[in-house]
Amino acid sequence: MTVRSLSTAVEHRIDRAARRVLDAGHQPHRPLRLALTEFLVFGAKQAWACTFGALLLATMAVVHLTVPVGSRNDVTTVAAVLLQVGMLVFGLETVRELRVVLLFHVVGTVMEVFKTHMGSWTYEQSGVLVVLGVPLFSGFMYGAVGSYMVRVYRLFDLRFDRYPRQWVLAVVAALVYANFFGHHFVWDARYVLLALVVLLFGATTMHARVHRTVLRMPVLVAMALVALFIWVAENVATWAGAWSYPAQAAAWHPVAPTKIVAWLLLMLISVALVTWVYPAVRPGGADHRGPARPVRRSAGSRRLRGARAADPHRLRESRPSGTTSARRESSAFRGRAPLG
Repeated sequence: MTVRSLSTAVEHRIDRAARRVLDAGHQPHRPLRLALTEFLVFGAKQAWACTFGALLLATMAVVHLTVPVGSRNDVTTVAAVLLQVGMLVFGLETVRELRVVLLFHVVGTVMEVFKTHMGSWTYEQSGVLVVLGVPLFSGFMYGAVGSYMVRVYRLFDLRFDRYPRQWVLAVVAALVYANFFGHHFVWDARYVLLALVVLLFGATTMHARVHRTVLRMPVLVAMALVALFIWVAENVATWAGAWSYPAQAAAWHPVAPTKIVAWLLLMLISVALVTWVYPAVRPGGADHRGPARPVRRSAGSRRLRGARAADPHRLRESRPSGTTSARRESSAFRGRAPLG
């Protein structure tokens, strides 16, 4: 059992409800029913993965419309902290996922402090929950990206073909992160780095389990779609006054589409951070660092025969109930179909 396959207590209840409601107690055989089931589950998983980011974005919009300007930063920060605590307390996020989110928080806050100092964007100068001129809620925006990445990695039980070596990924991610700082002083290498990203992941394919179907997609396409989604969210956040770019000082207007390239490069850093904690896994089940080792059968073990051998899920029935029942070996909405 891998840590990535563990689900929260809430996800376990959703898992059972999805199988009962969507499948109506039997396997869907009609193509239309099967397609509708997969579509609904895909949307539900994506919405579930976006929980923290969607709540944070909605909070920014509500604060913008209801709270006086001088208090907006502090109210948003307090609300973000309460959201994060609530995610953990009410079983919407695991402790292991929280560690990844906090890592994104630190990495993002460091960059925010530098970027605002260099004038890349500005925040409303008000409130007391501020570090070096940057409201503390800014780190939660990067945490929202981390929350989505780590949750979608587990919810869709992601596997990869031709995944790059971890040390190569770490080096390129470090160069991307350094360029976010260094391009203010030396030549901006973002498009060279973008070419490296394409070279690095050009042959990598992602396998994502939905319900009973496994989708296959080039990783670059997935990263580009997420970058586009973040750009859309960024437009909502700047409209809500969370921060503003120099071109938006006089009046708000949509963020330039060229920012999608920056978000795509940020996706590489995100992938590197997530797969550092959750090592990337091949479709066969072995991680990218090498083939899986064979399991040796002990002298006292017995071979399963008959119906027990045909249905490996019966093994779970003999396991003790209790805390493990809330952390299943299946991700939310997962059926019993084998991967691939």
